[in-house]
Amino acid sequence: MLKGLSQPGLLFRNSINTLPHFSKSATYCSPITWKRYSSTSKEFRLTDNFIEKYKNKEPKFGFGALSELVFLRTYSRLTKEGENEAWYQTVERVVNGTYNMQKRWIDDHGLEWVGNKAQASAQNMYTRIFEMKFLPPGRGLWAMGTPIIEEKNLYASLNNCAFVSTENIKGDLAKPFTFLMDASMLGVGVGFDTKGAGTVLVKGANLDKVNKHLIGDSREGWVESVKVLIEACVFGQPIPQFDYSQIRPAGTPMKAFGGIASGPENLKILHEEIKNVLMKNKGELLTATTIVDVMNFIGKSVVSGGTRATAEIAFGECDSNEFLDLKNYEVNPHRGSYGWTSNNSIFANLGMNYGPICERIRNNGEPGFAWLENMRSYSRMNENEKDNKDHRAKGGNPCLEQTLESYEMCCLVETFPHNHTSLEDYKTTLKFAYLYAKTVTLGQTHWPETNKVTLRNRRIGCSMSGLAQFITTRGIDELKKWSTEGYQTIKKYDEKFSDWFAVPRSIKTTSIKPSGTVSLLAGATPGMHYPISQYYIRRVRVNRLSPLIEPLKNAGIHIEPSLDNPNDMVVSMPIAQCHGMRKERDVSMWEQLSLAAFLQKYWADNQVSCTISFDPVKEGPQIEHALNYFQYQLKGVSFLPRDSKKYPQMPYEEIDEETYNKMVSQISPVKWNQISPHKWEFLNDPEVKPKMQHQMRLPDAENFCGNEACALPPHANSGEKSALNNGEKTE
Repeated sequence: MLKGLSQPGLLFRNSINTLPHFSKSATYCSPITWKRYSSTSKEFRLTDNFIEKYKNKEPKFGFGALSELVFLRTYSRLTKEGENEAWYQTVERVVNGTYNMQKRWIDDHGLEWVGNKAQASAQNMYTRIFEMKFLPPGRGLWAMGTPIIEEKNLYASLNNCAFVSTENIKGDLAKPFTFLMDASMLGVGVGFDTKGAGTVLVKGANLDKVNKHLIGDSREGWVESVKVLIEACVFGQPIPQFDYSQIRPAGTPMKAFGGIASGPENLKILHEEIKNVLMKNKGELLTATTIVDVMNFIGKSVVSGGTRATAEIAFGECDSNEFLDLKNYEVNPHRGSYGWTSNNSIFANLGMNYGPICERIRNNGEPGFAWLENMRSYSRMNENEKDNKDHRAKGGNPCLEQTLESYEMCCLVETFPHNHTSLEDYKTTLKFAYLYAKTVTLGQTHWPETNKVTLRNRRIGCSMSGLAQFITTRGIDELKKWSTEGYQTIKKYDEKFSDWFAVPRSIKTTSIKPSGTVSLLAGATPGMHYPISQYYIRRVRVNRLSPLIEPLKNAGIHIEPSLDNPNDMVVSMPIAQCHGMRKERDVSMWEQLSLAAFLQKYWADNQVSCTISFDPVKEGPQIEHALNYFQYQLKGVSFLPRDSKKYPQMPYEEIDEETYNKMVSQISPVKWNQISPHKWEFLNDPEVKPKMQHQMRLPDAENFCGNEACALPPHANSGEKSALNNGEKTE
């Protein structure tokens, strides 16, 4: 057995002691200016002596080379020397950025900052992130401590998710659409509703006159152009004649956020799609279909450039056949090319008849359910916490682990109970996980509506992942203890730190997110979900020109061209979970629902994101009966029929122990130090840049609520969900 394989779930580790320095594979970005400050500096910095201890310390990547690959591909940024961050440097940047946000808030408000106390606190947070006892969201790993935050003050980009209601669309027609577009371009997943349907008459644009409009080469310029177009098509104004000449050509590096510009073509397509769907609605009241179509077209446009992924969830009324049929491609075949852009859920009424909708779920798993009454009425779902705190809530985020008001955003952090030896150790981790998320609420966004809600609610989401591992090794009773005591610990620290920051206590603080690539770093099962098998192949995507390919090939890891994208390579790695863990298909639908209700009762005062897998034949007929019981114990749920079919390049593929051992025997440790910086010169080749425009992208699923099943990939299509296990994408 190879070195490192004795640990459950560990493929192998790097044979060298430190990560090498080289440029990033997944994202081209401008270098970060690394600065060291003295103790008298106005900026907070961890001390050199402390960081020195970690330079040669091996990170505890839970899935070995798979975790390292995900880190290097997705979260490691360039330093000013043009070298990739090692893990210790990424953690340093994130912690420095976090405590700088705190210090600026304290200084700006004339409060007390104690330098030595802050240094000790920051060092503790650093250690717990370095050891992956908790991790910030992928957006935080990517953006915190960078010029995006330190110079541009784009604090919105630190948040995972948001929600916007169309209920008041009559008063500000384009605002919900432009908010979703702006947030999506910053890497935020957005939920929206269709309550504005039937409130506005669509007059259609005046095609006899034109309104010339020069589009600025910026996110703001793109968003403004959509606003102008929507208002023209609804209010009967002259049709905009757009000038795209200022938009940078395809293939141009985007310095602030990373990635490669897609050029103006995607925006041109978006304009045409929005115009067509609104003109089709001409002479009638705005329909739910039109609302969802425009939002979906925006989502498709954001991903089509390949430098962003997006996540959307559309909420409709439970008695609207129009909404329920949006993903029925026999009724709406034209929506197959873009309907995948959002998960669709209904606002379910307690006591409703679930039967007719359950028939739809048996076929394709949609729609999901959101019980808005429960979301508003309860913190944790027990009679002692029916506090009506969230009476202003309007919906939730794309993976439905957060209750949200309109225009509200939220930051989610992920803790890993299985990576702790004791409850007391876990409680200490919760302190710093909470503190990271609370700190993000101190950042002002560029949306007044969002700032208004954030200043009042300070909502955060401290999540747990690896719960299948924890239950397997320690049992459900221990999870109850850790959940209940952990929740009270967070409440205690919320009181303490809210008083220090002089801000309101958070309206809600805990959730269960479904997780994605962040849990891969820690070697954890995602959220509350069980793995496909004890042994399986995990596939991830890497650009075919990436220097990461060579050391992977040299290590004997299987790599093949992507079937749906000629510029991607698919890397297949064998993974072993801890002994005795049950497979997903061995956990019944009823037990999964019970676990979700358990967590909603003892841990999550926001929500539990749960996609319940079920056997369409044996369990499909029982969904209606299950909902009759669990509607009083959950705030939201979605279902997904299990599919026994196998498809090429599935993100997860079950294998047996013999196959696993055979694959492992053919693999040697990955020598990442085989990569030299000069191999990144291809990024400056003018012939290569345009080819890379669909590949150089920001952190994928973790941009958003945190699950690949929620985030929609740049190369999605109408058949993707049915073709991929659990609705997840190959990264």
